[in-house]
Amino acid sequence: MNAATVRLSHVAFHWTLPLFLLMASELAEAQIFTLTPDQMIKYSAKNPFDRFADGRPRIPDTLLEKAKGLSAEEIFAVLPEAKFPNQYEGNWTVLHPGRKLVGRAVTAQFMPYRPDIAEVAESEAKAKGLGQNANQRVIDMLQPGDVIVVDLFGKIDNGTFVGDNLATAIYSATKTGFVIDGGIRDLEGIFPIEIAAYFRGVHPSAIGNVMLTGVNVPVRIGGATVMPGDLVFGDREGVYFVPPHLVAEILEKAETTHIHDDWTKGKFLSGKYKSSELYPTPQDPVLKKEYEDYLKKKRSK
Repeated sequence: MNAATVRLSHVAFHWTLPLFLLMASELAEAQIFTLTPDQMIKYSAKNPFDRFADGRPRIPDTLLEKAKGLSAEEIFAVLPEAKFPNQYEGNWTVLHPGRKLVGRAVTAQFMPYRPDIAEVAESEAKAKGLGQNANQRVIDMLQPGDVIVVDLFGKIDNGTFVGDNLATAIYSATKTGFVIDGGIRDLEGIFPIEIAAYFRGVHPSAIGNVMLTGVNVPVRIGGATVMPGDLVFGDREGVYFVPPHLVAEILEKAETTHIHDDWTKGKFLSGKYKSSELYPTPQDPVLKKEYEDYLKKKRSK
């Protein structure tokens, strides 16, 4: 069997793949860098879940739903000890502080424009019939549960990845939001959208003087390293990017923390105890036994 026959057989076998996956494949080929499915598997080998066709880890929807009850501190309680100290980034402008951001990372990397590189990439994109605007090519590959994570190296003026129209497109496709280490525009139009959004600033300019150099590759977002398929978790404090293989452990420990905190706060609100009597753990053996029974009862439900 020759190489052409193998390729044709591969296409025939996958003819039922959704259109967005085919578009995503073409998009990746039109960029300078992307991880192949084999590379994606290699660099996320600890992933315990299924994968998308491009190799990106697919954290189950049920775990994404549970993750909405997390806090940054509960994630922090696990990641540094697991030797992942560089997964948090703060100092954002947060569009809706009361709305949490939870989903699977789709990464995009931009760099300052350099014509000899950009001309080749744009020529390849045009030959494949992809959109003229690089930011829209990435947006067009998004699907439900994705969170687009964009490395625009902190650029705000001409670093505006979306305005109100493209922010609407992102929300329509994902029902989640975005993390942009750069800027946005049309804030008045974006604010009414029920989208969770983290960005560095706002500017009326359009995106420009940059080039798209990578899609679904490792990216740097401030002090954090993000891989495609990471759990993106954002709350009022900042954004965490969680390797898939640590999600279940974080959720399990968070459940115990929630039970502990509910019991402890209830005792404080009774007005009978000083802080040192209950926190971080009950000092009195009788109270300690009461808490352990409470924990066991709640965990058995």
